[in-house]
Amino acid sequence: MKKLPRPDERRPVLLARRNLKMARSPHAYVRGNTVQFYEWLHSQRGHALPHGPAVWICGDCHVGNLGPLAYADGDVEIQIRDLDQTVIGNPAHDLVRLGLSLATAGRGSRLPGMVIARMLEEMVRGYEQSFSGKLHHPKHKPEAVKLVMREATTRTWKQLAKERINDTDPVIPRSGHFWPLSREERAALRTLFAQPELKQLATKLKSREDDAPVTLLDAAYWVKGCSSLGLLRYAVLLGVGNGKDRDYCLMDIKQAVQAAAPRHAHAHMPRDNSQRVQQGAQHLSPALGDRLVAARFMDQGVFIRELLPQDLKLDIDIMETGEAMRVAHYLARIVGNAHARQMDEDDRKAWLGELRQRRGKNLEAPSWLWQSVVELVGSHEQGYLEHCRRYALSTHPVGHSG
Repeated sequence: MKKLPRPDERRPVLLARRNLKMARSPHAYVRGNTVQFYEWLHSQRGHALPHGPAVWICGDCHVGNLGPLAYADGDVEIQIRDLDQTVIGNPAHDLVRLGLSLATAGRGSRLPGMVIARMLEEMVRGYEQSFSGKLHHPKHKPEAVKLVMREATTRTWKQLAKERINDTDPVIPRSGHFWPLSREERAALRTLFAQPELKQLATKLKSREDDAPVTLLDAAYWVKGCSSLGLLRYAVLLGVGNGKDRDYCLMDIKQAVQAAAPRHAHAHMPRDNSQRVQQGAQHLSPALGDRLVAARFMDQGVFIRELLPQDLKLDIDIMETGEAMRVAHYLARIVGNAHARQMDEDDRKAWLGELRQRRGKNLEAPSWLWQSVVELVGSHEQGYLEHCRRYALSTHPVGHSG
């Protein structure tokens, strides 16, 4: 097996992996390059967006950051599943980010521009429905969502273990995804999971006994995601209970860093980034917020959750025209519900009225949304090609053959 990086060798390897993932497609580049999006938001064009009510927003609302999440009681819903960038901010930012992601996915599916324009119209219709009536999940799911929901609701711990750690034995095999720990990291993890709050997190789900003993069986550095590569990320395998009644759970520990997403000027949020993520999850994604703990680990803020078999991401890269419309409408409705549940009736009406203004004669999407997405698609396409050029030169320098 290929030699795995030591803790002090991780950074250059992780950076190379991130660059490779972002070079695979324009959609992958958009998912991984949040910085370019936030730079645009801070620009004059970004400042021209309408200002909705100050609510918790995802901050990085692309397609891959939505998917099935399980509640502690076992129910499963599509919600926002990644909240690293969550802040109290302008809901228009989530709309533009989602529009950019959908448009890029549409381009990757070779859909014509006319269809992408209609996708944005359907996105706006779905989003607005959350502000014009009772909050509920849309009944008619697109096929891609039906497939991932069927998989989520039937998955078991054995399937999760096979997918994530290759086996149901109480170890995490070292591999390309799981790297060795330093002595300092291993000791810090044992101290972390000796805390009562973390023990309670392990016993909270699946009707485990509250006083069941919790044992740290194994842990590894977890190479996962794209924009988070290079941050602290760990997989921790715990045993809950003893003997034949022992249950296993896989904990996901992720470093919380300062959000690049613009926040509302007068917003009062926790200064600790892990607590910010926890509060954002509680407001935007109740299924996740109900089982996420903020903590300190090696002088860094981290947030911790048990990874459940039902927790999956939507992988929507190839779409046909009809499916693209349904996906845009459905996902925007999910985001709209997350925003709307935080607003009172007056704020909902005011924001809905703002969304319905400044529409073009032949396009139902607001002009500010359409113009923003067009501009961002162009700049990200240019950025993607430049990224690929730099990546190609770094891996195959001029004059190198083979």
